[in-house]
Amino acid sequence: MAGMSGHCCSHETVFDGTSTAFRRALIAVIAINAALFLIEMTAGQLAGSKALQADALDFAGDTATYAISLLVIGRPLLWRARAAFLKGLSLAAMGLWVLASTAWQVLVLGVPSAGVMSVVGLLALAANVASVLILMRWRDGDANVRSVWLCSRNDAIGNVAVIGAAALVFATGTAWPDLAVATLMAGLFLSSAVQIVRRSLSEMAEGTSADGAGHRHARTQP
Repeated sequence: MAGMSGHCCSHETVFDGTSTAFRRALIAVIAINAALFLIEMTAGQLAGSKALQADALDFAGDTATYAISLLVIGRPLLWRARAAFLKGLSLAAMGLWVLASTAWQVLVLGVPSAGVMSVVGLLALAANVASVLILMRWRDGDANVRSVWLCSRNDAIGNVAVIGAAALVFATGTAWPDLAVATLMAGLFLSSAVQIVRRSLSEMAEGTSADGAGHRHARTQP
């Protein structure tokens, strides 16, 4: 299967999402993320936790981006690459926002609730691990398909980190572990964003060339 490296030189066919199995898997992942958004936002409001509400918004963002991925399946390469490019930019923005919002939580709002972080973090981890396992077989697809896999993987890693941070918050009585984890996660988001943007730019160039060749061929037809 074609990986991130050597993509431009590979002649292998890269999976573009056009299969009934992938569509069904993506719909299942969208449903999981939408449900966790509702659960986590409700828990965050009841517990007065800004951190949980922020994570709920991440689930909402994933639901929206996965829906975009579903809509562009079967579209020309240029459309899929543009969608992946926008998702890469949104992932970078999310990384910066997570870092800033957690710094606000630590420096202004005080120590988060370790108990609430742990319980809801475990629930979110279960949801994201399920999403990762559902999408595992398609992780090496085109930029649009791969962006879905990377988002789910990052969220699962983030949930593990949040649970670890909750334990350290409880043990130390300070919010600094939360900030440290947010910094690491922001770096992971930004790294994944770079991967997605680079690949989508390559595919956009490829799609533009193919589209231009098609127009030239059409003009030469009698």
